[in-house]
Amino acid sequence: MISNQVDTAVTKELAVNILRTKLSDIPEEVKEHGKKSMLNWLGVAVGASRHESVEIVLGLNEELSWNEDVTILGRSEKADLLNAVLINGMSSHIFDFDDTHLDTIHHPSGPVAPVVFALGEKYDVDMDTLLLAFILGCEVELRISNAVYPSHYDLGWHITSTAGVFGAATAAAIILDLDEETLLNSLGLAGTQASGLREMFGTMTKPFHPGKAAQNGLLAALLAKKGFTSSKQVLDAKRGFANVLAPEHNLEEVNMKWGEQWELLKNSFKPYACGIVLHPSIDSCIALGKEYNADDVEKIEITVNPYVLELTGKKTPKTGLEGKFSIYHSGTVGFLYGKAGEEEYGDDVVNSEAVLTFREKIVPNVDDSFREDEAVAVVTLKDGTQKEHRVKHATGSVDNPMTQADLEEKFRNLTIPVIGEAKTESLISNMMEWEEHRSLAPILEKAR
Repeated sequence: MISNQVDTAVTKELAVNILRTKLSDIPEEVKEHGKKSMLNWLGVAVGASRHESVEIVLGLNEELSWNEDVTILGRSEKADLLNAVLINGMSSHIFDFDDTHLDTIHHPSGPVAPVVFALGEKYDVDMDTLLLAFILGCEVELRISNAVYPSHYDLGWHITSTAGVFGAATAAAIILDLDEETLLNSLGLAGTQASGLREMFGTMTKPFHPGKAAQNGLLAALLAKKGFTSSKQVLDAKRGFANVLAPEHNLEEVNMKWGEQWELLKNSFKPYACGIVLHPSIDSCIALGKEYNADDVEKIEITVNPYVLELTGKKTPKTGLEGKFSIYHSGTVGFLYGKAGEEEYGDDVVNSEAVLTFREKIVPNVDDSFREDEAVAVVTLKDGTQKEHRVKHATGSVDNPMTQADLEEKFRNLTIPVIGEAKTESLISNMMEWEEHRSLAPILEKAR
């Protein structure tokens, strides 16, 4: 809906809802899903911690000489509060293997968890407060995403970053124990820093977005705590976030059924290291690859939701990062390799002769009636034989979720090459036994 009137109560109501919600008010299933979300986030952050882009940012220490007091996950180095949050948020999105709220194509943990971990470490915060901060931070950003999606996304904004900055500010505000006025200032400061363009998809700058959202949200809360002022109606004012950045929006979504309906429960985990809209196509190609030889295939026609071609229509990717935004490459590796993990998005695989050849056989078609987690693939063999494989709900989606065992196996595959098997197994148990720890210390000791 297009907003013609300014309802200046939305931001204030949100602040009140945030501050009145205690951990005891949150259902157990939401808490458990919150812990799973952080486990998944930690795995992808550690897994990508040696990526070239992380090395580049860490190299800035030579020029900036930052304090080294907060852990860089998966590494021995440390950084100051703001730069650690930037790096950990960025690394968690590098593989495009992080969690996704499919309703808005938002990756909620990336902007929020780095703030929770950094402040938790620096100020030795208790685990209940950190869990509350994570859950409410995610809830806020997802509700704001609901309010502005899809028009905001269609304009070209990367919603994980633009809405994520509010989640980061909320998590920081809870940990820093801000009052209502200071929280409102924090949200205002966060909103004015909302940025991130979809033009950057397929480059190092895409994962930079959630890192900056985390950093900007944290900075907003730290400044507000010191007395820095801002507009207290950032979401709903005439020149505020929604009216400026989303031609069509419904701000009722922000506070609707607060405490009754939990958007975090819609957060899903990826079995494949690419945009989640590709997952049903990969599922279907993996299934067909188990039945047929590549040499016998004439073509594979895949019918998908329109967002698939809009977001992942790169026909001739040259790098692994570009391959993550290519249905042609993703369908190919699904068929040829039977999987689509980070290795299948390596530069060498993207440019291999077998992949280049088979990529020409992938023919995507769009159907407006298809959901984002739905696809139909029809393989045509050289002898004219045809076979259809339909995916109603992609693996990892809310309706077809990864099991706890699947999630733990994914975590192992990501972290063992970086930190070893012993630390990996300790992290899995420690993360799922979150409330039994006094602080993050035993987790951080194993995460580097």
